Amino acid sequence: MDTKICSLDVCKPTSGNIGCPPNGVVSAIHGSVSPTVFNSPEATLGRHLARRLVQIGVNDVFSVPGDFNLTLLDHLLAEPGLNLIGCCNELNAGYAADGYARSRGVGACVVTFTVGGLSVLNAIAGAYSENLPLICIVGGPNSNDYGTNRILHHTIGLPDFSQELRCFQTITCYQAVVNNLEDAHELIDTAISTSLKESKPVYISISCNLPAIPHPTFSCEPVPFSLSPKLSNKLGLEAAVEAAAEFLNKAVKPVLVGGPKLRVAKACEQFVELADTSGYALAVMPSAKGLVPEQHPHFIGTYWGAVSTAFCAEIVESADAYLFAGPIFNDYSSVGYSLLLKKEKAIIVQPDRVVIANGPTFGCVLMRDFLRELAKRIKRNATAYENYNRIFVPEGKPLKSAPQEPLRVNVMFQHIQKMLSSETAVIAETGDSWFNCQKLKLPEGCGYEFQMQYGSIGWSVGATLGYAQAVPEKRVIACIGDGSFQVTAQDVSTMLRCGQKTIIFLINNGGYTIEVEIHDGPYNVIKNWNYTGFVEAIHNGEGKCWTAKVHTEEELIKAIETATGPKKDSLCFIEVIVHKDDTSKELLEWGSRVSAANSRPPNPQ
Repeated sequence: MDTKICSLDVCKPTSGNIGCPPNGVVSAIHGSVSPTVFNSPEATLGRHLARRLVQIGVNDVFSVPGDFNLTLLDHLLAEPGLNLIGCCNELNAGYAADGYARSRGVGACVVTFTVGGLSVLNAIAGAYSENLPLICIVGGPNSNDYGTNRILHHTIGLPDFSQELRCFQTITCYQAVVNNLEDAHELIDTAISTSLKESKPVYISISCNLPAIPHPTFSCEPVPFSLSPKLSNKLGLEAAVEAAAEFLNKAVKPVLVGGPKLRVAKACEQFVELADTSGYALAVMPSAKGLVPEQHPHFIGTYWGAVSTAFCAEIVESADAYLFAGPIFNDYSSVGYSLLLKKEKAIIVQPDRVVIANGPTFGCVLMRDFLRELAKRIKRNATAYENYNRIFVPEGKPLKSAPQEPLRVNVMFQHIQKMLSSETAVIAETGDSWFNCQKLKLPEGCGYEFQMQYGSIGWSVGATLGYAQAVPEKRVIACIGDGSFQVTAQDVSTMLRCGQKTIIFLINNGGYTIEVEIHDGPYNVIKNWNYTGFVEAIHNGEGKCWTAKVHTEEELIKAIETATGPKKDSLCFIEVIVHKDDTSKELLEWGSRVSAANSRPPNPQ
């Protein structure tokens, strides 16, 4: 049977450079699948769900077993092309699905009712904040128990089973409770398609007694599955382009700044095309790093207010017009609301809306359509970039270390920079790694991810697991602080089970350094672990694993040589011992400004 099914294409940049990670555009692909006979083992709810996951590009599902989801897991395991990865806890399963979605365009996790569902909530909320399509599947109570006033285990002891559902309603864009077979097909397909269209997580609860039961709606698989494309309002698009072109063409030194919603708008390629055509200086917000090729001839770095790349803020904030594509202005990205931007100079382009200065707003205008059409109307103006070239002074290098001098963080990242290539990807944990990794110059094809909007410490361990599983051809380099690592460390075990070859730099400075710079106190000091010993205990002789503890630059160089040489096919864990006060200058500046924003007194009543 020939049919059309939904898939995700990679959003590729112009001229082969980095563009959107493979979160790309939804489109139809052709597949040839034999019809499924009713009452066959393949005509069940469980197999239908499994096939749908494979069809949208999910080949790995992250799970924690529980008695309400065990039968469903059997049917996911039976599906060719679907790999079930057991995680140590639900939080990490959710983080892994998040990391997977950043690379593949969609991710999935499976947990059990309430005790599993409430454990995964934090990860799902993070995916929601980062606009990631994620299918969160929960094994629910037996369908016969609904409405019976019975009290079940794994609940809070009330006969109302809706507590978990109510918790998910604010952090998912669609919720499906499947407790009968008649509408299961529709609910599952609607949930999956909504996740892809909205680029947000969805919640699917499936009663534990239903996955193994055949039903006629699953008998002729796959039923055609497609997404209706979003379209711009033609008149609105024309008006928005005309107004924006007039605004920008009058400017003396306009600039472009890319934001994180370029990913959800699937407009990375069109943004780069506009940069090519316009000649404007090109910057990115910190959470958009990796979405725009840093090899672009007019790229000037990261715009992050007072902690921007050298000379970038001066060019952006002195411009007489700036176009921000997909920005998120929060207290972190604005460095405590201290950006020197003026609304009357700005064009703000969101995924489906354009706002020009203090003037008109144009709705139902897709970002990718707007940027593509604007590129045809814009006059070339390289003034801002020429000004940048005039004032630019190459950055210096860290002071050379004395022999056996204790290792400094800036020296460590100088060596990490040399490791990057098109065959690597960087995962930056919440903390000082945000700032140090932001300064890395990404080669063509090098991936980059961090979680800025939600900023949940510990995210990177699960996200590294998921990202590495999605792109096994890349070697992931994860930079994780000791405090964050203690939150989610267990799933290094899962990385080993999956045979991943990630390099983890564990930065041991004895505490929550980012919190210290915002507001210090004894609660920011943590119990020190023997981190290499911990990983070796997890390794336990199973899988390929190599660890090292380094105190000096000489030891770091040797460890990197080993990790990229003899141990290149192993998971490598390098614990880096640094001084507790060794931070980037950007964190010092950012922390003081965020602290000031947090400590503002109440407004007068």
